[in-house]
Amino acid sequence: MRKNNRYCITGGIGSGKSYVCNLFRERGIEVFDCDASAKRCVLTPAVREQVTRLVGPDAYIDGIYNKAAVAKFLLASEANKLALNSIIHPAVMEDFISSGLQWMECAILYEAHLQDYVDGVVAVVAPEEVRVRRIMQRDGVTEQRAREWLAAQMPQEELQRRADYSICNDGIQPLEPQIESILQGLER
Repeated sequence: MRKNNRYCITGGIGSGKSYVCNLFRERGIEVFDCDASAKRCVLTPAVREQVTRLVGPDAYIDGIYNKAAVAKFLLASEANKLALNSIIHPAVMEDFISSGLQWMECAILYEAHLQDYVDGVVAVVAPEEVRVRRIMQRDGVTEQRAREWLAAQMPQEELQRRADYSICNDGIQPLEPQIESILQGLER
């Protein structure tokens, strides 16, 4: 795949990647939201047809994506998850590329094997305790549940190791100088 100065901001749950993306937007850098794109893509006729063939007629009710039926299908097996992802992920990447934007926010960049679509990756990281607290506050879940969600994701250290840059969003270190340093590095 030919690359065109496309970059991804990624990070695990509670890392504050969406907050960092908003700081990029405040600088005039539009950031494509892969989650929002996936929600749009499942409603397109082509994707809807493929998902219905895969999941069955319960995948959509009166043209509305049936999250419960699709979730049940996903949880039934790893093969089901891979099959559904093989429909959704390419549609999202096509949407990103056709957007003409250079930056995207994607929480599952490596898990979805989408890193080949970008030229650089910025990992947003934060200490585990900070992430747990953020998840509990944002989602109203217990500490145990927040830790389960963290454990289900790629370890933050692995994410950071694979990324080209990282931003520490610990609530202590200022974010603006970190962002500026990355943008200056990309201009070189």
